[in-house]
Formats: sequence, structure tokens, C-alpha cells
Amino acid sequence: MAANAFSQLKTYLDTQIIGQPSLTQALLIAILADGHLLVEGPPGLAKTRAVNALAKGIEGSFQRVQFTPDLLPADVTGTDIYRQQTSEFVFEKGPLFHNLILADEINRAPAKVQSALLEAMAERQVTVGKNTYPLSELFMVMATQNPLEQEGTYPLPEAQLDRFLLHLSIDYPGAEHELDILRLTRGEALNVEQAVIPQISQSELFAARKSVLGMHLAPPLEQYLVQLIIATREGAKLDEQLGRWIEFGASPRATIALDKCARAHAWLQGRDFVAPDDIQAVVHNVLRHRIILSYEAQADGITKDHVISRIVELVAVP
Repeated sequence: MAANAFSQLKTYLDTQIIGQPSLTQALLIAILADGHLLVEGPPGLAKTRAVNALAKGIEGSFQRVQFTPDLLPADVTGTDIYRQQTSEFVFEKGPLFHNLILADEINRAPAKVQSALLEAMAERQVTVGKNTYPLSELFMVMATQNPLEQEGTYPLPEAQLDRFLLHLSIDYPGAEHELDILRLTRGEALNVEQAVIPQISQSELFAARKSVLGMHLAPPLEQYLVQLIIATREGAKLDEQLGRWIEFGASPRATIALDKCARAHAWLQGRDFVAPDDIQAVVHNVLRHRIILSYEAQADGITKDHVISRIVELVAVP
């Protein structure tokens, strides 16, 4: 029942965000694996629309926060307000107390704001003054970055990047999708049945998460998954060139993320076991923001995706 509901949700998302199947797939994997998503791509690719559409299909509230250089931590966490009538300070909740948060252009906010968001993402709580306030059990941040403009930005520190479950890089849709996008903006539904918004309750979502965690992962595949992560740290043992490309490898958090995402991918495919294809399907998005390339690799024009693909080629599949 839950799998059918998420299949309908995927169909609905694909009718609202046309030409970006990887984005809609990553959104569902992130929500099922209980993680956060970092999306990097040029403006105008329906990143805001994607989270808004997901919120409509899931029982939860949605809030968009535009990150700017003058943003303050209290603008996202909330702050204590003095009530003259009662002579007391009352906490006024900020945008983070919603279920789905879109942190638009997150790298435009200063370090203090980014650190406040880091606590919310990592600990599911915010601290204001001496008080700590828990966030909702359903809490997901989708942050966006614009790779075209770097002026006036504050690059995310590695510790915060590692808090994101997935880092997705998207590009412009193909010419075959452009006409469909035009028709959609004019209010012309591509298909009446597909445009029906599914409704998944939070209880159904939490039950689906338990099903995902219960997916069968064979011991040889567990070893394969671990070896992919170890290869980012000890690449020279597999290939001398790979060892020169990677400055720092992925943390154990990457192992946990790869396990969760592979299970979610398999569950969305309608299977009750994880296959090597599931691990390979998500490994780029899991590792893209968790490895640091050497200056030599950057000088040679080597990308992180190229390095990850090389690791997948070198690590034997059981």
C-alpha cells in the first residue's frame, strides 16, 4: 500500500517538475531515508517548485527561506519576544519549525546562520539563549546552490556539507521537455489522472521508513558498500592515479548514508532486497560532497564524478 502511494507521488512530482527525474527521485530517497538534500544547479530549474510539490503530497508544512548576506540566525530559528502585557519573554518560532524547509541559495548566508542550520539538521533541535527546542519528527532541509555566481557567497564548511545525505547536481532539461514545461506554466495539465495529488500521512511515511530499514542487504553487498567508501580513503591501493586525485576521503557518515539510500532506492523499485545496481545508482550523490580532490586533480580538470566513477570501476562487484 505504501509503495503504491509513493509510486503515485513520484508520478505526480514528474508531472510538476518536468525533465528532472533525478531530482524527484532524490527527493523521495531523502524523505524515505530521513536525510537532507543539497541541490546544485542553475536558476530556473524548478527547485523551489519541487519541494513545494512534495509538501503537497505529504502531510506536512512547507517553508521557503531566502538566504542573504544580511540574514541573522534568529531569522531562521526564531527568537524570544517580550510581551508587555504579561511582562514575559515568549519564544516566537522561526521557519525551521516546519516539516519541509527550502534553504534557497544557502551559501549566501554568513557562517553564524549556517551553524544555526547545522544544529537543526544534525540534532533536530534549535537553541535560543539558554533554551533548547525540539523540531518536528518529520524534518527535511533541501538547500540549493547556484554554481554560476560565486561573488558574495560563503562556501559551506566540510562539516556542514557532510550533514547532507545527498548532493545532487542538476542541469537544464532537454529540448523534448521544454514544450511540456511551457504548457505546464500555462496551466495545461499533461494528464488529468497524473495531476491528481496523492496524500501520504505522516504515519504512512514513518511506516515506509521502517520498511526501508528492513530491506534485505546480503553480507557480500555490505562488504561491497564498505569497500566503496574505503576506496575514497585508500585509493592508492586500487590505483596509483586514484590515490593522487583524492586529498581526503569520505567519513563513516557516508557509509551510513550509502546504506540508507541504497535501501530506499531498492524499495522505490518495488523490491524487498538491495542489489548492486541500487548502490551504484546513489553512490555519486552520496559521495559527491564528501570527498576532497587534490590540487593536482583540480589542475588536470578531474571532477569528483569522474573520481567516483573510477572507484565504481575498480571495486569488484560481488
